[in-house]
Amino acid sequence: MKPVIALVGRPNVGKSTLFNRLTRSRDALVADFAGTTRDRHYGEGRVGSRPYLIVDTGGFAPAAQPDIMNQMARQTRQAVDESDGILFIVDARQGLTPQDEAIAAWLRKTGRPFRLVLNKAEGNASHTLAADFYALGLGELYPISAAHGDGVSAMIEATLVSAYAGRVAETDEEGEEHQEHQERGIKIAVVGRPNVGKSTLVNALLGEERTIACDTPGTTRDSIMIDFQWQGRAYQLIDTAGMRRRARVSEAIEKFSIIKTLQSIAAAQVVVLLLDARQDISEQDAHIAGFVVEEGRALVVGVNKWDGLDAYQRTCVKANLERQLRFLNFAEFHFISALQKTGLKHLMRSIDAAYQAGRLKLPTPKLTRALLEAAQFQPPRRSGLIRPKLRYAHQGGHNPPVIVIHGNALDAITPAYQRYLEKRFRATFPLTGTPLRLILRAGKNPYAEKPNRF
Repeated sequence: MKPVIALVGRPNVGKSTLFNRLTRSRDALVADFAGTTRDRHYGEGRVGSRPYLIVDTGGFAPAAQPDIMNQMARQTRQAVDESDGILFIVDARQGLTPQDEAIAAWLRKTGRPFRLVLNKAEGNASHTLAADFYALGLGELYPISAAHGDGVSAMIEATLVSAYAGRVAETDEEGEEHQEHQERGIKIAVVGRPNVGKSTLVNALLGEERTIACDTPGTTRDSIMIDFQWQGRAYQLIDTAGMRRRARVSEAIEKFSIIKTLQSIAAAQVVVLLLDARQDISEQDAHIAGFVVEEGRALVVGVNKWDGLDAYQRTCVKANLERQLRFLNFAEFHFISALQKTGLKHLMRSIDAAYQAGRLKLPTPKLTRALLEAAQFQPPRRSGLIRPKLRYAHQGGHNPPVIVIHGNALDAITPAYQRYLEKRFRATFPLTGTPLRLILRAGKNPYAEKPNRF
């Protein structure tokens, strides 16, 4: 197995910057103020032929009191418990602080091997900056610059060689190759407005408190990708930040969070749009759903907090959904309770079906037959003296499925008739859960540019 290295330190010392440097990615959200990272964030790194897992954690306060800080500290403790080694990150520019001393004392009690890393020590003054930290009695110090890369390679190589060489050697090359190339599973992004229960749903599916979930809107700031298994199948869950209306977004960090959420939707194969049954369906819910459809992602709608509603309230919610989200008639709606863990089996079953629908292969003979039967049942409307003629259809792509229709005078096909054709195709093929794109290609008239001699 790959060794696991946890990044631990007080807020705003550069843990996420180092995480991005080690994983050679921009997966972790980075901002120049404390408290950006809150949940555990996993990534993969490699030194030569030696791979490892790196865990980014939130700013750690051993005696945290507020609820959100307490949960961040709990996430850090869980990361330390499952790690093989720890990189204790401090800010060399600010010098040794009482909070650094408290974290060092706590790390000693865990019994885990850890190394002291002095971040923001670029330049020739690194030895001067390190003087204060020798008082901790932690042995060799590692001055680095996560932003510029100074000293990072030497630090991580020393960490792997001295602390994890035995464990890395246990993984044979054949097993390592299989682990690298095995399928990671369906990517599922959970999106929605703030405080609808996205993190609670993720924790319910995982069966553990993997992400911070509380009543405060905007708790999740970064998009957290988590591997998990459900009934023997592999999946990747992406917990995303809540998306508010643009007019209400004022903090810079929230703007970056929304960008990460939009990127997660584009990267996902199936999107779960989570709604709050105890709140009215808002215009923002429709905007989020519209973006998912525009991206062509397979979609499942989860209506959360369904428990506790009486029969009349449930009837009103369903009527409101039918009225405001009519354009999502291709998607399955599930009424669930993430807190009580009800309805999750049916939700996961629809996710699998939506994923398969997005990758469905549509044979040309069946497509053409369905097209001609639809045209025979209801021919397209005339445009002047010309009636569009539909000849044949074939598949032009998947995720989402694309159907290319060939014929004559297709420019006169109305949007209403295109919706009719889409409905007929959906009645013929199992396309529940995925958007469907139609492309009309009219044949070229070979005599259009020739002069008329008569």
